[in-house]
Amino acid sequence: MLSIRQKIAAIPEGAGALFFIQIFATLGFAVLYSTLVLYATKKLNFSIKDATAIMGVFGAFNYGLHLFGGYLGGRFISNRNLFVGGMVLQVLGCASIAGGTSALLYWGLALFLTGSGLNVTCLNLMLTQRFKPEDKRRESAFLWNYAGMNLGFFIGFTVAGYYQLQENYPSLFIFATVGNFLAIVLAAANWKVLSDLNTPLLEASPLQFRLRLLLGILILVGLVPVVHLMLHHADLSGNLVMLVSAIIALVLAYLALIHKDACERNRMWAYLLLTLGSLVFWALYQMAPMGLQLFAVNNVDRMVWGFEVAPQWIQNINSFTIMFGGPLMSVLFDKLRAKGWNIDIPKQFSASLILIGAGFLVLPVGIAFAGANGLVAFKWIAISYLLQSVAELLISPIGYAMIGRLAPRQYQGIMMGAWMLVTGTASIMASYFSGLIPEASEGLAASTNPTYHQIFSALGWSSVAVGILLVVLIPFLRQLIRDNAETA
Repeated sequence: MLSIRQKIAAIPEGAGALFFIQIFATLGFAVLYSTLVLYATKKLNFSIKDATAIMGVFGAFNYGLHLFGGYLGGRFISNRNLFVGGMVLQVLGCASIAGGTSALLYWGLALFLTGSGLNVTCLNLMLTQRFKPEDKRRESAFLWNYAGMNLGFFIGFTVAGYYQLQENYPSLFIFATVGNFLAIVLAAANWKVLSDLNTPLLEASPLQFRLRLLLGILILVGLVPVVHLMLHHADLSGNLVMLVSAIIALVLAYLALIHKDACERNRMWAYLLLTLGSLVFWALYQMAPMGLQLFAVNNVDRMVWGFEVAPQWIQNINSFTIMFGGPLMSVLFDKLRAKGWNIDIPKQFSASLILIGAGFLVLPVGIAFAGANGLVAFKWIAISYLLQSVAELLISPIGYAMIGRLAPRQYQGIMMGAWMLVTGTASIMASYFSGLIPEASEGLAASTNPTYHQIFSALGWSSVAVGILLVVLIPFLRQLIRDNAETA
């Protein structure tokens, strides 16, 4: 018991509060992420193509605005202020969507995406700031925090599935509204311990602080109508996100090229190479609320032991694995490293790409064994999600922790935002892949199985190939990272 008390006492102030805040802050996103395509098609009569296009833009703006949030937080608005402001917009967004019309959907999404897009980076920055660059506890903290986020996903997916089977969407979105409001309450209760540490805003004079705060609030509010407009032009918005992502990549490459400190420059190059590899991972991962969900609804036998499995509940395979696997993996890695095993960032990234590729490759196997009605046995999609979840544990929380290790102080916010922008870019790519799926309805699985077989095979083998390439590059990546003062 004493050792447990000592471990709790060693947790940096604020890290524990962020774990619980993360749970409630995730609920609204979990509901929309898992339900938006089904809500748009079944309730608002959107076509599959239009619904997946909006879902692609939803992911792109949610993650793409993280880059902007990483720049605003700590420069114009403190991270805790920006987080709460973003959560207020999320609450208003979920409440609007509960209205049940197409017009309210677009305004609700605009409010929600502006809020979630700007405030998620704040949570990660508040957590990473509580550790020194060389503190090895950072990785464990992010694994635990990631487990907390997935507990929020688990709750959100479970409730979403329950209401999905009843098609009671207003109650579902009211639940999301209340959940996000509780995140604001928790942040207010822990206001002092969530203060910014080591950010440029702390160096501003009182007048500069007020002026920056005013400008930050204007940006926060002004983005809502911009996002609303772009949601109405999903294809154009997707192309714009891809263009912005390419520009950001070139800017970061230029900053790395001209950076004077050789050690930090090498770490920036390592970051860029690993981030490029992660784009493949996230493109496959973002298929879950789009192509994979449509596959589960129309092509998978979801009757298990006499019970119908809601589409959102399938995604809980991921949440359950992350919740329990995150802390277990943290403990396992600590023990293996203590025994001399070299489990580092390049090795984890390459393994994650190979695993998620395998997760997609099992689906064509399941299609090959489909029944006479064309429906694929539930076990195949369950295995796929399990493999994808283990892959996620190896790349996502490690990627967040990687920023604190590889990013120079002055670029920490923008590099955290760029890391999350990759997921937004991947969301657009996933919508393109999902758009290749022909229109289908329940009972016509056999007609779309060949298309799914082709898409899943191509995506799976592509990810495995990139993973193998990263395996080859491991010695080079380690050399770039080892130019740090840390040699292990």
